[in-house]
Amino acid sequence: MSGTGKSILVLGGARSGKSHYAEALASGWNGKKIYLATAEPGDAEMAARIEAHRARRGSDWRTVSALLNLPDALREVSEDDAFILIDCLTIWLSNVFLAESDCAGAVEGLLEALDHTRGTTVLVSNEVGGGIVPENAMARRFRDIAGETNQKVAAIVDEVVLVTAGLPQVLKPSTK
Repeated sequence: MSGTGKSILVLGGARSGKSHYAEALASGWNGKKIYLATAEPGDAEMAARIEAHRARRGSDWRTVSALLNLPDALREVSEDDAFILIDCLTIWLSNVFLAESDCAGAVEGLLEALDHTRGTTVLVSNEVGGGIVPENAMARRFRDIAGETNQKVAAIVDEVVLVTAGLPQVLKPSTK
């Protein structure tokens, strides 16, 4: 990355503890804490999940909706004293995918935005390659896009952490 910031990709399966780990990285942060939210409360269960995340983060976080245009949202909030948490890339990709937008172009836009961030940026994403092969072509296509996106992001960030059963494993140690 050519930006002045530090970037961390936090991967994990469903309910692995990846969001909790990513939020804990902001503990003691003295600057701005910004949460780029990619999910919408489409039903009661998702609304409860979103509220649980919000309550766990606390009131010192500013939440910015980034349902489709995550790259622009990231550019807008990037500052030297900002801790930016993007949760989660997989949901953002599904939003782009289901809107029948250009996923490859959206991912390239995200990579470009990441390359110029300041402060600290933490991206949470689902590790989708370790599960059952989806039974339908659309789900397999999405799994492939998500996996390829994780690889591209992992290649440019400073650090990559895999969280399994709440335990973080550093896959790519930071040099910053």
